[in-house]
Amino acid sequence: MENATGPGESGYPVFVESFDADSRYRRVRLRGLGCEPLEPEEFEPRVRQVFPDIDLDDPAQVHWEDRPGQWPPWHPGEA
Repeated sequence: MENATGPGESGYPVFVESFDADSRYRRVRLRGLGCEPLEPEEFEPRVRQVFPDIDLDDPAQVHWEDRPGQWPPWHPGEA
């Protein structure tokens, strides 16, 4: 029996992978498109581009693997 989601798909429209202190990004899986590294400022616009009517506060639509709403610290000028 084949799974309803493809390889790497979580079943959620948006799946935010675990927090990585070594990066200013969080890897975000967008159902049907794969995974993208996003900065905090990019997150909502990109998610709404793909899923215009999504409720970002609904855990059935946006799943955070850990630390919901948090992003690694980063300061301008750092790589």
